[in-house]
Amino acid sequence: MLRYVKPAQARPTPASRPRTKPANVRREELMDAAERIFLEKGIAATSVDEIVVAADVAKGTFYLHFESKDALLVALQQRFSRTFCDDLKAAMERKKPDDFTGRLRAFVDAAVTGYLERSAVHDLVFHEFRSEADREKHDNPMVVELERLLDGGTRAGVWKVELPHLEAVMLFHALHGAMDDASEPAKSLNPKRLTRAVQRFFERALGNDG
Repeated sequence: MLRYVKPAQARPTPASRPRTKPANVRREELMDAAERIFLEKGIAATSVDEIVVAADVAKGTFYLHFESKDALLVALQQRFSRTFCDDLKAAMERKKPDDFTGRLRAFVDAAVTGYLERSAVHDLVFHEFRSEADREKHDNPMVVELERLLDGGTRAGVWKVELPHLEAVMLFHALHGAMDDASEPAKSLNPKRLTRAVQRFFERALGNDG
């Protein structure tokens, strides 16, 4: 009597298995590994060799994505700014388009929260490291978003800002200064109270503190 024997499934050949991760994933993993080590040891004490070991890649893979350690640090700066601004935009978008006061408060809330949560990374990539691009005049993405908000509120008659860019720059530096002060180890400000204080400062500066 003949019995049916189920054919064995063919095992995937090495050629059918993915040998490498997508380039964007590998790049992010290198940046994540570098960020962790930089925070632990500092930038100067960290070598490319340590980064590739932590990311589990060959050294040649590092140089496919970054020309040098400095180039990687520039990428970390750009990623921080992009992520930070995406969070600001998302917070503002949760408010109605014509609720400019609400959007301003959301901007401050997201900025304070984001800075306090990632102050160590911010200080690492913007204070410990200075690239050639830092020395050149360029638009700050946070200032750009704030300027757009101030201009929109002025057009809607919510407040009166004659020079949106200049006032956005001044408000940004006031916010930045407040965050630097609040992050000092000796300070223990309540995040909600800090946020509200900065919000009131912004609103008074715009003549909208009702």
